[in-house]
Amino acid sequence: MLSRLGVAEACLDNGVQVVYSIDYAEPRGYFATAQKRWQGKLKAVQADVTKEATIVSAVDQIVESEGALHGMVVNAGRTNHKAALDFTEKEIHALFDVNVFGAFYCARAAARAFIKLNIKGAVVFTASMASYRPNKRVPSAPYGASKAGIRNMTHTLAMEWAKYNIRVNSVSPGLVDTAMTYWVPRQPDWEQQLKYYGGMPRLAQIQELGGAYTS
Repeated sequence: MLSRLGVAEACLDNGVQVVYSIDYAEPRGYFATAQKRWQGKLKAVQADVTKEATIVSAVDQIVESEGALHGMVVNAGRTNHKAALDFTEKEIHALFDVNVFGAFYCARAAARAFIKLNIKGAVVFTASMASYRPNKRVPSAPYGASKAGIRNMTHTLAMEWAKYNIRVNSVSPGLVDTAMTYWVPRQPDWEQQLKYYGGMPRLAQIQELGGAYTS
């Protein structure tokens, strides 16, 4: 999972003129500090991705303020890692409400705005390597399934919306250095794990993903 600030700054670093973060929480802490640093290029609007009406309202606010919308990074997500036999029904629904339904609402709201404004827009979802293969150390069948749903959604929406010149893609990060993965390098056998890691022997940095979200 990637932080909203990390993805927003990665987009700005790659030349995006203005980035809005759509989130249920008010901007504060690191995000508020970053807003000052970016001097009007990093903005925020509140919405609950599990409620489509609030997402539509957020997109309308952005269009009204900026005059256009050219892209949507669908990064809202949540995680919960434990054995499949231990998940409650409520926990499973909580994952799918955000990771699947919320993602769909965001993408559709953006697409409708692109079509209305006659803009060749782009939607980029954040999926996950967990959608391809399980992780024995941090299992989560519902999370992996929700992200596999994102990849399928990407393919289907790309097919449906091509006639509107809307591009739809997804990024599937592995382990990324964020506040949610602080524990990974602290594992006692982490150095040993790196010897068999199927890529660079370290966690990815969010900044390294910026090009994938903006190209």
